[in-house]
Amino acid sequence: MILNHLVGIYTHPKEEWQTIDKRHESYFYALSHIAVIALIPALVAYYSSVHTGWSIGAGELITLTQQSAMMMAIGMYAGLVVGVVALAILIRELAKSFDAEPSLTQSLELAAYTATPLFMVGFAGLYPELWFVMTAMLVGISYSVYLLYSGVPILLHMPEEKGFIYSSSVVTCGLVLLVILMALSVILWSSGMGPVYVHN
Repeated sequence: MILNHLVGIYTHPKEEWQTIDKRHESYFYALSHIAVIALIPALVAYYSSVHTGWSIGAGELITLTQQSAMMMAIGMYAGLVVGVVALAILIRELAKSFDAEPSLTQSLELAAYTATPLFMVGFAGLYPELWFVMTAMLVGISYSVYLLYSGVPILLHMPEEKGFIYSSSVVTCGLVLLVILMALSVILWSSGMGPVYVHN
């Protein structure tokens, strides 16, 4: 069943990583997990930007047209899915430098379940106050990093010391990947694909 590890990675992450390691699912299963979880931030962002609006400080509510919000949500969804798959490829290639050879499925599992808390932060968009979303984002990032550090020794069968160094390398490369995605977003916005605001 898709998402059957979701509760476990929050309630008992190390035991859940061991369960995932014992019962590796298919590549399609891990991809399905990403496809479902990535819907959360995309759909919430669409709903919030059209129906409730975003508030930054004491300024007026900012809302988007439905068409613009739909395009942004589709772009966000595609970016999230592609980003996690790219992270999985990066995890696999980087592991070779640490004398580990995980399969693409193992790498995708690690990337998918590590990214899950970040995607779940999408629910924070239902209360679209900048301070609240940023606080939730900080919590999500912190837990994702924790999942990575706890999951690498178990899933990639590395000693904890080597796993720590490897995980730190993945975090660094992940940040670079995030910057690249942000740069692509800026390029798309400047080429006329930016948001269209509703003028009250």
